Amino acid sequence: MSGRVNRKQTIKWCTMSKKALLVIDMVNDFLLKKAPLEVPKGRRILPALKRRLGEARKEKIPIIYICDSHDKDDEEFRVWPPHAISGTKGAEVIEGLKPEEKDYIIRKKCYSGFFETNLDNTLKELGVRELIITGLVTNICVLYTAADAVMRGYRVTVPKDSVAALSEEEGRFALNQMADILKVKVI
Repeated sequence: MSGRVNRKQTIKWCTMSKKALLVIDMVNDFLLKKAPLEVPKGRRILPALKRRLGEARKEKIPIIYICDSHDKDDEEFRVWPPHAISGTKGAEVIEGLKPEEKDYIIRKKCYSGFFETNLDNTLKELGVRELIITGLVTNICVLYTAADAVMRGYRVTVPKDSVAALSEEEGRFALNQMADILKVKVI
């Protein structure tokens, strides 16, 4: 799924909203049991995320999936095990959260959803000024995407029930950094 089947229709549908819901790294290689970078706590946020997706669709808020999509020889694999390799099942959004035709998919190769992607341009095209950031991992990709968003002038909200970290301690640290330093609204 490319994320934009009918781009003009999707932009027209979304222009009523100044918000967007970002869903970060809810892919098989992070969520399935025994996946290369399994985040077991990630499965706990699925009900809250499904509810948020339903609310966003009802309110016609654009939904943007930001997904790890690495080359087979990605430099990141010096730090982490190979995961979310482009074109594999591991890089696909987990069943139950699959994007719909109106949704966007942004593929990324590092922690921030903004770094070397078209996320910022997509948000500008949609007239978005406020982001609701959800997904994995609170202390890595969520944190760095939030930081980049704030530095670009976006207002950011992070719902605690819709993010998961590698550990409780790391999650608390990241949420505190976002709230205290970045002035992200953590709810």
